[in-house]
Amino acid sequence: MNKKIPIAKIGKSHGIKGWQKIHLLTDFPEQFKPGTTFSSDKTELTIDKIDLKRGLVKFAGIDTPEDAKKLTNRMLYTTEEATKENIKLNKDEYFWFDIINCDVYENGKKLGNVKEIERADVDYLVINTDEELIKVGYPKRFLIDFTRHVKDVDVENKKIEAKGAVEILDSLK
Repeated sequence: MNKKIPIAKIGKSHGIKGWQKIHLLTDFPEQFKPGTTFSSDKTELTIDKIDLKRGLVKFAGIDTPEDAKKLTNRMLYTTEEATKENIKLNKDEYFWFDIINCDVYENGKKLGNVKEIERADVDYLVINTDEELIKVGYPKRFLIDFTRHVKDVDVENKKIEAKGAVEILDSLK
């Protein structure tokens, strides 16, 4: 099944011709181009015009402020499949949805499973600690810096090899 990924939130109307603010929730603004259709609640919306520099979008068939106001605060979604088809990643770049649910290992020892990704100045993997480690006193969750602590990613096998993550766990015990 195609899992829906939130990629933008529609903001308030702008002007008299149906334009609206758009708040992107994606690292791939190139997805937003005229003619692209996204799902939103129980409907689909097609981009007619877009001005990303000003953070504005105009959807096909939405031509008045009254029509635009009906869409305010709705989310726009795409699918994992559409994202993979439309976005080309560079070497050693990964989609978040491919990283989430990966098991994390260091030197052959399973440390846990990636629950989510938090963004700050860097991307942190939020890891649910393996049950066996929790039983011997380790915390239920810990964070690792993706750039500093991830050695290798195998998205096909949902496996991440870490470096220095055991030290982080030991410091929290």
